[in-house]
Amino acid sequence: MGKIVRFDTAQAVKDAAARAKARQRGAMARLDQRSAEMGAAYEARHRSPQAKARNKFQRPKRHYKTTRWNPSGTTILNIGMLAFVAFWFVPDYLGYSAQPTSLASSGIDTESASFSLCHSGGGTNCVVDGDTIWYQGNKIRIADIDTPETHPPGCALEAQLGTAATNKLQTLLNAGAFSVQSIDRDTDRYGRQLRILTRGDESIGGMLVDDGLARWYEGSRQPWC
Repeated sequence: MGKIVRFDTAQAVKDAAARAKARQRGAMARLDQRSAEMGAAYEARHRSPQAKARNKFQRPKRHYKTTRWNPSGTTILNIGMLAFVAFWFVPDYLGYSAQPTSLASSGIDTESASFSLCHSGGGTNCVVDGDTIWYQGNKIRIADIDTPETHPPGCALEAQLGTAATNKLQTLLNAGAFSVQSIDRDTDRYGRQLRILTRGDESIGGMLVDDGLARWYEGSRQPWC
């Protein structure tokens, strides 16, 4: 009879499981080691001076979505209303250019009239105040100056200066022929024609400025009190 060998089934199963677990740990260890090596190689490549130089000049690509503007009828109407308001009202607050569009270079003045004082209402040829007149039935605002108010004045000093400016303008207009020059805007918001009055290419309004009865107009009225 052959030799009898005892075979412990439970122990054999344990030994097989231990060997399988050892093999698995070995495989995982090798995989981890390989991953670490690859990571180190990647870091070495991207941290090198050459890689930094390449990355410095790389720019990400951007994609822009373009859309077409398709305004509705309401939007177009609103834009039109804004344009209308800007055309008629904004210049009164921002001021207008008081430079004449065409000065009489020949020095020949062709306008003349006998001016009185406008005591009430309008007139044909009369002076309202230091910067407003009626001439040939048209109310004219002298565009390059601003004078003290007289209808009504803000204080006693403004009333005194306004009366002096009114009388001085009447005297200047009755002193001889003059010219009426247009500017870049025809009328103000009150319907008055915006004009510059000159004599021999010299501003009549500037003569009031020289006498201390007016200021050069700079886009808005300034207080006199």
